Order: sequence, then structure tokens, then C-alpha cells
Amino acid sequence: MSNTSSAALDRFRNLVGVKFQLYNSLFTSLPFHRIEKTGILLSLFLSVCEEGFKKKLSPKQIIEEFFNKHTSALKEEDKLDLLFRFVQYAERQVVLFDALEDASFREVNDMNGIGTLKHLESEVIQEKLQGKLAEKLQDFTVRLVLTAHPTQFYPGPVLGIINDLSKALAENNASQVNVLLQQLGKTPFFKHQKPTPYDEAVSLIWYLENVFYAAAGRIASFFKSHFADALPNGHSVVGLGFWPGGDRDGNPFVNAATTLQVAEALRGGIIKCYYLEIRRLKRRLTFEGVDVLLADLERKLYNNLFVPGQKTDITQEEILKTLNEIREILNYKHNGLFLHLVNNLKNKVQTFGLHFASLDIRQESSIHGAVIGSLIGKVKEIPGNYASLNEDEKIRVLSNLQPIDQSLLNGDPIQKDTIESVQVVKQIQKYNGVKGCNRYIISQCNSALNAMEVYGLFLLGGWQKEELNIDIVPLFETIDDLKGAASIMKKLYNDEEYKQHLKRRNNNQVIMVGFSDGTKDGGYLMANWSIYKAKEELTAISKEHGIDVVFFDGRGGPPARGGGKTHKFYASLGKNISSKEIQLTIQGQTVSSNFGTVDSAQYNLEQLIHAGISNEILANKETNLDEAEENLIQQLADISFESYTRLKEHPDFVDYLVHASPLKSYSDTNIGSRPAKRGASSKFSLKSLRAIPFVGAWSQLKQNVPGYFGVGAALQKLEQQGKLAEIKQLYSDSLFFRTLIDNCEMAMHKSFFPLTAHLADHPKFGEIWRIIYEEYELTRQYLFRVTGKSELMADYPIEQQSIQMRERIVLPLLTIQQYAMIHVREMEEALINPPIKDTYEKLVMRCSFGIINAGRNSA
Repeated sequence: MSNTSSAALDRFRNLVGVKFQLYNSLFTSLPFHRIEKTGILLSLFLSVCEEGFKKKLSPKQIIEEFFNKHTSALKEEDKLDLLFRFVQYAERQVVLFDALEDASFREVNDMNGIGTLKHLESEVIQEKLQGKLAEKLQDFTVRLVLTAHPTQFYPGPVLGIINDLSKALAENNASQVNVLLQQLGKTPFFKHQKPTPYDEAVSLIWYLENVFYAAAGRIASFFKSHFADALPNGHSVVGLGFWPGGDRDGNPFVNAATTLQVAEALRGGIIKCYYLEIRRLKRRLTFEGVDVLLADLERKLYNNLFVPGQKTDITQEEILKTLNEIREILNYKHNGLFLHLVNNLKNKVQTFGLHFASLDIRQESSIHGAVIGSLIGKVKEIPGNYASLNEDEKIRVLSNLQPIDQSLLNGDPIQKDTIESVQVVKQIQKYNGVKGCNRYIISQCNSALNAMEVYGLFLLGGWQKEELNIDIVPLFETIDDLKGAASIMKKLYNDEEYKQHLKRRNNNQVIMVGFSDGTKDGGYLMANWSIYKAKEELTAISKEHGIDVVFFDGRGGPPARGGGKTHKFYASLGKNISSKEIQLTIQGQTVSSNFGTVDSAQYNLEQLIHAGISNEILANKETNLDEAEENLIQQLADISFESYTRLKEHPDFVDYLVHASPLKSYSDTNIGSRPAKRGASSKFSLKSLRAIPFVGAWSQLKQNVPGYFGVGAALQKLEQQGKLAEIKQLYSDSLFFRTLIDNCEMAMHKSFFPLTAHLADHPKFGEIWRIIYEEYELTRQYLFRVTGKSELMADYPIEQQSIQMRERIVLPLLTIQQYAMIHVREMEEALINPPIKDTYEKLVMRCSFGIINAGRNSA
């Protein structure tokens, strides 16, 4: 470990580890009923769990031993009451740990170190790359798209407490910390009702207003002050996207009215930010000539927010015009005093406009096909034999559709909403600007026809071809979809109608690739490698047709869903993959863990910006794979895919996950508006199961199968072929492969097989438990040989330490959850349904909160 890493680790231990022990003791002194006893017993229970798992006891044996030896609880109700109090106490310990990490972020992370904009500036000057940087910045953007996928268990009030607690901890304000811990003790974590899509939007708009507004503003100001000559006028390097209220795929609760309501909330959110900043500016810009302009702008912003009928009374251009007039007066009459404050606001207005974040529309391809199919024979452009036409003939029909009367639809609410959703886009653009909503994403896009169906829907919805300022974005996720993506795009690029559409979009094509379903479908290595190869092929085919392709990555929090060391992936893509922009989804926990404070948001945004720019202008051998290296990774991917497929096709695979994990309780947690699986059937199948509960269930089971399974088998097979030395060299030379392994190590470091070791001898599920455990051990052994390390995540000591501390906090919750599930299963197997079964089921679900929150990127 370097001296720098060692010093940072020491700071982490002092600012997080030691402080956690100190402030954790405050919990036991809070003036709440029985809290002292709970805290003392929980500490004892943790020790019992650790010792019990070392002795290979089951969760049930551990808890029964604890009750017998350390408590006087005899009634089952009393035992459950204590376990619920343990859960509530541990939940708040996790919040304290989160707040401590947030508070120490600036001290633990070097805000001017490797991967930051300050670092980029020194590299550019040192290597004399100003010209290359200016060329790259002509259209380079990092776009974070916030989604509402259900991986965030903190309700809004708790997020607010974490924010305030972090500030109090950073200031060492013990009395304020004490008050906030009391508030935390009284604040419920459980949501009694599912949030609506609008509720989800409002929760994320809090982050836009309180975090991203300031963080993106800092970054914009840095570029303007340090790279002024390189940055085109009006161009912003940071952009934000938004899915709540626009993402319809599998969410029956999103409709056109929701979309409009969310768009209005986004517009109101950014106008409120401008209004408050203008109010602060007025306290400084008290000079003659400036005060009148500011007061007029303040009045217009206020009217837009609070006076009905004033929505169209202001534009982004008007705000910028006023700010430029103020800048001129300050320059010429007041010696440029406070000019930097006006410049900061101007940079934000250029970044956020009146839209704050661009609202994406997303729907699944079969819905579009159903809408078109329902109109067969009802409109003259769609002939009665449409269903029997070939793909080219159908595309010609779709290219010449005319606006329809909605009464022709079957009355199906989803079909009706599909047409209405393309119509409301115009309304959103009128109030929020074109960037407010200008792309439509097609889930499960399996053909060029699927893309052209959306083109046809916009024509049916009243759009003229010449005014269609919408990006049609195909989403490719499964292994087969990724393999066929290039041929689908080639067909689209060769279609004359679509070619004209792309010309009106400046020959830019956005393509979305999904990591989550790819991993569920093909396993960790194959999913990541398939996406890499698909991007290479799509870049080449796009270049061949004169199209600038932009990749939009659907990433989740954990490595199994494309998360982990994300910025390193972007820094490792080399010359054969388009890096014109970086676009990725930020979901659930990742929003709060990586972008929860202004400092962490700025730091992680800078890491992504640096990765995207350095990959192109500072590219080196580490970022370019030669043919032999690609062949080696392909072999690893193929073998791991075979291994994962055998596991996936095991007859007990899904049953095992349902039996051993809290998968069934996912939809009861009330954390998201979207159902946990597709379809109405009550039976779980791999196809119907959504990627988030799939990955999240493995995470709570502490087996994390989608994050490593098949890697060990692949490494072993290639060693048998005498290629282990080549793999070690690949690990040393390739940043892409090294990042793959780093993420794999993170997934494994969060695994804990003693929790479920009691299943090893289960008559039905023992075999599959042993298969998974043996692969975990095999992968661990081979990773040590490849990396030369003797422990997982050795290169990331701070994260390694953080994970170890978090896993220790939630060990009691994991044990309690498994104990409760064992009781539920025993009752189900005995075909009895006593009232107390509901209490055990609730205990299973409640444990999920702390476990998922502590993981920070577990789903």
C-alpha cells in the first residue's frame, strides 16, 4: 500500500471508524423506552452471531442459543419484540455510518487528485494537449440519468436527517448530533403505502435541487475559468436525464398525466433554484442599474412559480440575456465586483435551462406493436393484411402514417397512453424547452421494425416528419440482442426514411445497452464482454454510415448490474468504441451513495468526465486490446457463460432463490411503484423476474451469484490449457480486464456463505448450494493467483474497510432474516397458518431495509 493510500486509510479509520464507536454509544443514552437495554443486548447478539457462524451453527441455532443463555424472554411474542427492536436499532446504526462517510468524504478523498479536473488540467498542460482537449470538448458531455428503480429504502425524512447529520458530524457539533439522533429514533423507516411515480420523482428532484445544482455548477465554473478557450460558447459538459414519470416499461402506474406533472415539477424545481440564487445575489449586487434588472428577473421567476397563467412568461434565453446585461454593467461601471457570482449563475442556466433534467419516455416494444396491430383495417394507411407483410413492407407502411382519431383504439388504457405519451412531448417542449423531453427508449428492441414502430407512433400522434426532434433509442440487453444489434442498426441506417430522420438529428444516434438483464441472462463475464463487443461493432457500423453513435449505459449499483468501478470502465474503452459522450443511469442507492452530497457528486462527476476525456486524448496501451487479448477474454467469457448457463438451467435454480432469499417479500417493502416482476402470474420464473429483485435477492442471501459465477471455472479451464501466464499478463496490461476483476472482487467481498451453510445438507437445495459455494471458492483462489494478492479488494483499502464495517453492522439483521424465513418455511411445510406467521413475514421484510441500505450498491 502506498503512503498516500495508507494516510487516507488512517483518516477513514479516525473519521469514520472511531467516530462511529463514539456516536454509536450516544444511541444507548437516548431518552427512549428500553433503548439502552436494546443497544447492550444487540452488541452481545453480534458477538454470539460471529461465534456461532465460526462454529457452523445455523441462524436458528444461533438465535435460540442467544435467547436461552442471555435473555429471560420465554414467550415467542417477547422474543419477536426484541428482534424487531434489534432491527430498528441496527437500521439507525447504518444511517449513522452513512452520515459519517458523507461527512468525511472531502478528507478521505483527494478532491484534486487522480481523476479530478485539477488532475486533468495538469495532464493537459504537461503533455501540451490543449488542441486535442478543445477538439474533444466540442460536443463531449457526461449525462447522468436518474431512475426510480426500487433500490432505495430510505424514506424522504430519513434522507433529510442523513443530510443534516452529515453536516453536524463534519462540524463536530455533538449537541446537534444528539438532537438529530433523537429525531432519527422517532422517525419511521417503513412506508405503509407504495410511492406513486410522482412521489418517486419528487424524491429525486430533492437531489437535483440540493446536490446536482451546486455540484454541476461548480464543474461548469471550473471549465469556464480553466478551459475557457477549449469550451465552445454555451456548451455544458454535464447534463442530467430523468426517468420517473416517463418510464412506462412494466409500470402500469405511469401515464401521460404523470409525465406532464413530473415535467412541471422539474421546471418548477429549477426555477426555484434560480429564484433563490437571484435573492442571494440581490444582497451583493446593490449597485445602480443592476438592482432594477435583478428585481425584474426575480419578479418574473416568482410569477412563474406562484402566479397561474405565467408559465410561458420566461425563457432560458431571456434569463441569459438579463445576466449578460448585468455582467456588462459590472464590468464597465463597477470594476467587475461580484462578477464571479453572476458567472456562476449563468453557467447553471446554460446547463439546466428550464428543464433541469431531460425526461425520457420508455416503453416495451410489444406495446408499440399492439397499438399498431389494433389499428389494422381501421385506418387506410394500415392494410388488412399488415400482419402478413414482411419487415420491409411493414416499415414502408409505418413511414407514411397520418394522425389518427383516438376513438379508433380498442379502449385499452395502455394503448391509449402510448399515443398520448408521444403527444405530451410537444407540450413539455413548449414549457421546458426542447431538451425537456426529446427521446424515446424502446425496451426489448429486437428488430429494425421495433424502432420504426415508434417512428410511426409519433406520426399517428400528430407529429410532422420535419418537426420530429426526437431521438429514437433502441435498448439492447440480452446476450442474443447484443449479438444482433449491429445488423439491426445497419438495416435502420440503410432505410431511406430513417436516414432522413437521422439527418434532421445531425446524424447522431443514441443506442442504449443494458447491463442488468445481460448479467441475468448470460452471467457476469459474458454480459460485460458482449456489451464491449457490441459497442465495437456498433461503432464500426455507425462510422461506416457516417453516423455519430452515442452509447447510453443502463447501469445499476452493484457489479452484477454494471456498477462498481464505473469510471474505470469508461477510461478503458480504447479507440474502437465511440466515446463521444458518457451516458449512464444512476439508480436508487447509487444516487445517495455516490451523489448524495455536493462533494461526492462533484468528485464522482469529475471522475467520469476525466475518464471520458482521457480515454481519447491520453489513450495508452492499457486502454487498447490487441487481437490476442480479445481472443483470450472471449474464451473466458464463453467458458463462464457455459458454467453460468448450467447453473441457470438447474431445475431448482429459481426455487432455490425463492426458498433461501427474501425474494417474495420484495414487493411488500413499498420502496418502488413498479411491480417486482413482469406479468400477472404469482409464480416466479427467470424470464418474468426483474433484474433488480433478482440481483438484490442474491445480495441479501450474501451469495452474489451474478457478480462472479463462472469466472473461476473459466480461469481454471484456461490454466488447464496452459494460459494462466497470459491471463496474468492481461490483468497487468489491460485496464478493462483489471476493472472487470476488481468489480468481481467487490461482489465476492460482500458474500458470506456461513449464513446459509445450513442449506448444504438440504434434501432438495443442498446440491445447488454446494455448486455455488464451490464456484465462489474456486473463483477466489484463482483471483488471488491472477492478481498476486492474498485478500479481496486489496487495492482499495478504504472501500475494503468500509464494506467490512458495514457487513459487521448488518450481520445481526442477516441472521434474524434467515431465522424468520426458516420459521415461515416450517409453517408452510406443515400447512399451518397461525397469526404469528404474519409477524415473521414482516420481520423478513423489515430486515431488508437495513441490509440493502448498508450495502449501498447491492441492487
